[in-house]
Amino acid sequence: MKPALLLLLLAACNPAEVADKVVARTAESVIAPVVGQAATRCIVDNASRDELLSLARDVAVEAGTSTRATIRSIAARPATLTCLATAGLPPVRA
Repeated sequence: MKPALLLLLLAACNPAEVADKVVARTAESVIAPVVGQAATRCIVDNASRDELLSLARDVAVEAGTSTRATIRSIAARPATLTCLATAGLPPVRA
């Protein structure tokens, strides 16, 4: 790919969107060991940006009481429960 085209493509990227995706991916790595990979997407999709940031801060450490409470709170929301049910998954017990 030509350097000019690459720069044009990179310039078209929204830095905030890229940052949000990085935060979501990092939060996924914290959530998955607690609830399992299958339920993680429903948790991430129904978390606020602040919740994802909070969860992402716990990367590379074992999920503690606060992290588990945040995950439980997100998992108990009607939209998350609907997502889990649609995916054929039981409610989360974090």
